[in-house]
Amino acid sequence: MSLDVSPVLLEQAERGEVDEKAFVDCVRTSLPFAWDMISDLVARLKVDGGAFADNTTPPPSEQARGQLLRALASDAIRGALERHFGVKLAFQNCHRVAVFPLDAASDDALARFTSVRGQILNQSPELRDC
Repeated sequence: MSLDVSPVLLEQAERGEVDEKAFVDCVRTSLPFAWDMISDLVARLKVDGGAFADNTTPPPSEQARGQLLRALASDAIRGALERHFGVKLAFQNCHRVAVFPLDAASDDALARFTSVRGQILNQSPELRDC
């Protein structure tokens, strides 16, 4: 299971209305490794500036890796995180996550990061089974 959904949140979804802030909080508490990584990248982007901030350190465990994969593989979770943090998320492999500002100035960097060429250049034998 990806998220630890509270009975209240489940009830909201069954009624058809979901409070996105409550959903984001559910993501934060259910996927703390992914939340912390993205939060740290957003903070780094704000402090350092630049076209993007990315992580290049593999997760410390399979559980952490799973959290990151679940957060970024789900369109709903990923979209909620992007709206919450005000960034565009990009993902290359089991750990290479990047955050991009929403302004047009980062469009070229985002296109390079998410390109087929960018994906190929980010490969290494150590990450073959990630």
